[in-house]
Amino acid sequence: MTTIRQRRVGKGTEVAEDQPPEEKHVKPDGKTLSDRTGGKLWNILSITVGGILAISLGLLTSVYVATLHENDLWFSNIKEVEREISFRTECGLYYSYYKQMIQAASIQQGLHGLVYDNKTESVRTINILERMNVYQEVFLSILYRILPIQQYLEPVYFYIYTLFGLQAVYVIALYVTSWLLSGTWLSGLLAACWYITNRIDTTRVEFTIPLRENWALPFFAVQIAAITYLLRTHLQPAQERLTLMAVFIATFLFSLTWQFNQFMMLIQALALFVLDCFDMLPTAKVTRLYIIQISGLLLVCVLQFFNSMILGSLLISFNASVLIARTIQKNLKKGGLLNRLGKLILHVLLVLCLTLIINKFIKKILNLESDEHIFKFLKAKFGFGATRDFDANLYLCEEAFGLLPLNTFSRLSDTLLFYIYIFVLFLMTVAAVIVAFRNLSGSNQVQFMEKMEECTITLKPDAAYNLIHTVLFGCLALSTMRMKYLWTSHMCVFASFGVCSTEVWKLILKCIHLYTSQRTHVIKYSIPIITLLYLSYKFWPGIMDELSELREFYDPDTVELMNWIKSNTPNTAVFAGSMQLLAGVKLCTGRTLTNHPHYEDKNLRERTKQIYQMYAKRSPEDVYRILRSFGTDYMILEDSICYERRHSRGCRLRDLLDIANGHIMDGLGENEPDLKPSLYPRFCEEIKKNLPSYTIHFTRVFQNKTFHVYKLAKHK
Repeated sequence: MTTIRQRRVGKGTEVAEDQPPEEKHVKPDGKTLSDRTGGKLWNILSITVGGILAISLGLLTSVYVATLHENDLWFSNIKEVEREISFRTECGLYYSYYKQMIQAASIQQGLHGLVYDNKTESVRTINILERMNVYQEVFLSILYRILPIQQYLEPVYFYIYTLFGLQAVYVIALYVTSWLLSGTWLSGLLAACWYITNRIDTTRVEFTIPLRENWALPFFAVQIAAITYLLRTHLQPAQERLTLMAVFIATFLFSLTWQFNQFMMLIQALALFVLDCFDMLPTAKVTRLYIIQISGLLLVCVLQFFNSMILGSLLISFNASVLIARTIQKNLKKGGLLNRLGKLILHVLLVLCLTLIINKFIKKILNLESDEHIFKFLKAKFGFGATRDFDANLYLCEEAFGLLPLNTFSRLSDTLLFYIYIFVLFLMTVAAVIVAFRNLSGSNQVQFMEKMEECTITLKPDAAYNLIHTVLFGCLALSTMRMKYLWTSHMCVFASFGVCSTEVWKLILKCIHLYTSQRTHVIKYSIPIITLLYLSYKFWPGIMDELSELREFYDPDTVELMNWIKSNTPNTAVFAGSMQLLAGVKLCTGRTLTNHPHYEDKNLRERTKQIYQMYAKRSPEDVYRILRSFGTDYMILEDSICYERRHSRGCRLRDLLDIANGHIMDGLGENEPDLKPSLYPRFCEEIKKNLPSYTIHFTRVFQNKTFHVYKLAKHK
């Protein structure tokens, strides 16, 4: 098991574009021109200061997470094998392809090795570029080979510094989004500071560097910033075209770098759909965004050799359904309140039915089953019946796929982020409901709305989009903890926008009859400044302590195992074991695997379940037959799995296997009535007794406190 031990020492603002300037009645003596010139200079100065701050904060964040990574592992001092082991689970698998490309004799040979790979899954040749999102590793390896930096920078540092550099892009994108929404760079400054002070809940890049989301989320943030700008009013045609291009590029890069892209963009498409239904966004821009999503995903599909999982995605079916439904219902946004509601309900039903029909049709034609485990997991998670499906239970029992822990909110509250976020969310939601009702009501309700003149409520399209975005991704985060990073980073943007927004404070002050322009500006700038001072006072000492704390990577058992494999087994040897460990085996030793952590393939899921029978109650003959069917030469057993205590009864890996096999679980507790005792003891425990029925098939060739390696006999 990998552990960490203590190291042993050898005010500027930008005026929002939609805020009309106050008219000045002046004589034509040149003062108006002077005022305009001064205003332009002030805007230029404000944009310059805000831009410098954005870039500075982005770079500081990159240095911050890079320093934490170095201090936590002493990465610059540990051996190469220890560096590679620190890329745990699927991170190690992805990094192995970067390493493979670097070590290839040529770029062409490296690409050929990925397209015709026979070392990731034994007795199978698979196309890595089709199955996995590793184009970023390919691009980075090619860049490393062609740049004159080999003498100055090791490949591993080029890789991790690129990921840390993307954090700068991430923070700058969040900063810009908040700035665009509020009209002041002070909002962006607050968003960036919240992102940093809430680091535990906004990113995990410093200890899961190659994880796909660490590549994808910066591009997603850029896409949100571009959409926010696109939804502003009075854009020039050239500005709109450039912004659409930026949205497309960011969408494409986001889709290319993460296998879960289609699910995230489906939520985004749902947000656009809801806002379009309530007439809160320009329909033409929404249509272009739908087309961009489809185009970006189809381009990725082509690059991934027509990956069937992309073609069968709900996103493509949903977006196509919306566009078809629009052509059928042309007068959707005409009529009174009841007429509009009736049309809206029919429209929603039509879109849902078309989505299901199109998706079912595509999956039937393509015989697609790659994502069925996700829907089984969702069905069981939300209480639509218990399941004994091994794959679904494997997800259900992982903490990362459980509900968001309550202590998350206490941490977010310490920085005042959660309190301000809820305050802004409540106000904006009330405003959105009123605006939606007003839009649906049409001219029949004008007199009613005029009665609210003193508290006139408006909601700009860009603010409306970010509101629905944060609500939907908040629901996703609450239901699945692993997805919280999509929400918490945007929470920083949304809360900072609200607290720095002229519209929000103007609405509040008007409703309590205290509105003046001067008072609004005082509150708009004083509250974020006070918040920034509070964050500096409370968290700066902690950040300094964190940066001064020095630790060291320490995992001698895994290091010993990897060194033994490299020294005592042939290069063509095939290893069976847990998904997480085998990813490290491939990276550190280059040996062939039977299974791995990239779980988005039905055949691999079935193969993994079979290989995991080494931890079930099966006979030695059964386990031997299964492992040899996959060409296994060596089997690695882990005590941490065989005698697992991390999960409670019913969620241990051995329990999941027992349930799937119809066997009673170990230990005290209830069992389902139709489960029966196994005829055989647990394999991973019994093999250590060296009984003849086991030693005829398996010979122990290596062991330490954590791992036991057995060589399989090659019977005729």
